[in-house]
Amino acid sequence: MVSLSVITINFNGVNHTLEMLKSLRHNITGYSFECIVLDNGSANDESVLLKREFPEFDIFRSDINLGFAGGNNLCIARAKGKYLLFINNDTIFQDNSIVDLISFMDHHSNIGACSPKILFNDPPDTIQFAGFTDISRFTLRNSAKGFMEKDNGQYDIPEKTFFLHGAAMIFRRDVIDIVGPMPEEYFLYYEEMDWSESVKRAGFELWYIPISKVIHKESSSIGAESPQKKYYITRNRLLFAKRNRKRGAFIIFFIYFLLIACTKDIIIAILKGRINIVFSIICGCVDFINSKYGKRDG
Repeated sequence: MVSLSVITINFNGVNHTLEMLKSLRHNITGYSFECIVLDNGSANDESVLLKREFPEFDIFRSDINLGFAGGNNLCIARAKGKYLLFINNDTIFQDNSIVDLISFMDHHSNIGACSPKILFNDPPDTIQFAGFTDISRFTLRNSAKGFMEKDNGQYDIPEKTFFLHGAAMIFRRDVIDIVGPMPEEYFLYYEEMDWSESVKRAGFELWYIPISKVIHKESSSIGAESPQKKYYITRNRLLFAKRNRKRGAFIIFFIYFLLIACTKDIIIAILKGRINIVFSIICGCVDFINSKYGKRDG
């Protein structure tokens, strides 16, 4: 049996994917692993170039964009590993430490899934993720530990985390068999948080394990203030609350979100002249109310 399945999704980002796969090939040596790459509906068939450069990997294409969860679920169906590493295509492996992370999990059967330390590519040696705090019951706010701090080893002790980071996370295959695949309703954003909740409900723990580090080139495919991102974040935050909070807590959150959080974001967008962002926020709320999930066209 293969020990590790490395899974990544490419969407109009072949240069990032090539760099990530080169770092994987160079650094993960002397260990039994497979790599599964999906070209997820890119405008041009980028799987052709990827196959030519990495014939040893399992590279295939979907003619339509299935979203983050849909694409990863296709790869899960092909994976043979005891552990499945879901890794963004805009990341870089610097060493073989992913293997050490798996060894840690082998010795702690209570850990269902984990994420490594994630550092920004620019500025260098700057932390993006060193674990997540819990989400507020009514506002659904939380924070990433160490975010934007210089990495001086201050977060080098493994510990439980409330959520995983979607840029790099490892699951036991038998845990996925229990909790099921990624929820595809979201299409983009919040899938890994919902999946994290499923793992915890199944009785397993989530851990941040900093013996492994991954470099992440954040926001390379969608801008931090893009209308597309704002739409999915708005709609899916509501969906996450509906799926993971009891009725009373959800109602309180829903009122807070519409009257305070969204109103604030709309006012800020108007002051910045970003009417497209205002439209995205409103569409996100309306589509949630109308139960329109998955990909939004236009």
